[in-house]
Amino acid sequence: MPELVIAPGDLTDPRVLRLLEDHLADMHATSPAESVHALDVSGLADPSITFWAVADGDDLLGCVALKQLSPEHGELKSMRTDAAARGRGLGRRLLEHVLDEARARGYARVSLETGTEPFFAPARALYEKAGFAECPPFGSYSLDPNSVYYTLELARRA
Repeated sequence: MPELVIAPGDLTDPRVLRLLEDHLADMHATSPAESVHALDVSGLADPSITFWAVADGDDLLGCVALKQLSPEHGELKSMRTDAAARGRGLGRRLLEHVLDEARARGYARVSLETGTEPFFAPARALYEKAGFAECPPFGSYSLDPNSVYYTLELARRA
């Protein structure tokens, strides 16, 4: 794997904007509008959200965000790997980065929402392999046949 850099993302960077536009387009192409919970740039700019991008040199390959729901609960948001960079383990690296950050913040758990459509099967497999378990809707979510909710209890540091 090349030397990848995961660093705070610039929400004004045209490469980030393209990646987020692609993300939203895929979400709207695979889920009914009322079931799309992906954030646009203004949503990601919320102070409760930390946004990172992963790059290989000048190539922006993906992004991820962590939203603080409470002092002990975080939500994974906007995890995306550029279509041309899929299959390189970037999703796993981004997920590990967010979980490390959540542990450093002292969160007891991290939760997420993703789709039930076949398009989201690789994401669901990644989350399940990382130890996430299905859970009821959390935060402001409600039951939705197009959404599945996951949570991961984080081990406390000694």
